Amino acid sequence: MDIRKCSAEAIGTFWLTFAGCGSAVVAAAFPQVGIGLLGVSLAFGLTVVTMAYAVGHISGCHLNPAVTCGLAAGGRFPTKDIAPYVISQVIGGIVAAALLYAIASGSPDFDPAKGFAANGYGAHSPGHYGLVSCLVAEVVLTMMFLFVIMGATHGKAPVGFAPLAIGLCLTLVHLVGIPITNLSVNPARSTGPALFAGGWALAQLWLFWVAPLLGGVLGGILYHWISAEPSAQVTGIAPATPAE
Repeated sequence: MDIRKCSAEAIGTFWLTFAGCGSAVVAAAFPQVGIGLLGVSLAFGLTVVTMAYAVGHISGCHLNPAVTCGLAAGGRFPTKDIAPYVISQVIGGIVAAALLYAIASGSPDFDPAKGFAANGYGAHSPGHYGLVSCLVAEVVLTMMFLFVIMGATHGKAPVGFAPLAIGLCLTLVHLVGIPITNLSVNPARSTGPALFAGGWALAQLWLFWVAPLLGGVLGGILYHWISAEPSAQVTGIAPATPAE
């Protein structure tokens, strides 16, 4: 386990959860000037763009257990490093949710039972979509997100543009998925808010692990099948060995 890479993943996932979910909890419906669905979608995309440039060279900037597992399924990440990355990501998501809860609870109108940016299906879906619809949406949107990540980070992709492509893709899938499940595509992002929303959010959390992980693996396998030519692993750049 490389502590620097794990720390980068924890910090990056913290930023994704804190800023992305924070935009939904604090700014989405703010009177007169709320950012709405478009703003929240863009906020999630911007967290990935900013962190990809900040820590992509350290850890590969996965920030998401589904991305880590998907890259491993596509042959672009070592399986031995899956557990340390996922644990780091979940820790980052939980710390972010705790800090966001501490800030949001300073408002007299704050009520975590209303959702706290948690993901849900059925009665807890923003559009009241059923379990099957939510499952399919999360699998397909995560699959396509991984497909874009695999392509954008391929050795023959345009150099330097991967963070933009990945961030814009995350924005796009949020535009589609927020009305359906409040969009997860990321089990770490879902776990933090669910712990503080409690109740139904924890009871439904299983879906937002199972569906994104399945979608991530399918996306990784699909891209590997289409573009079987080997390319660099998405693990950051190894530190240079000092000259003797």
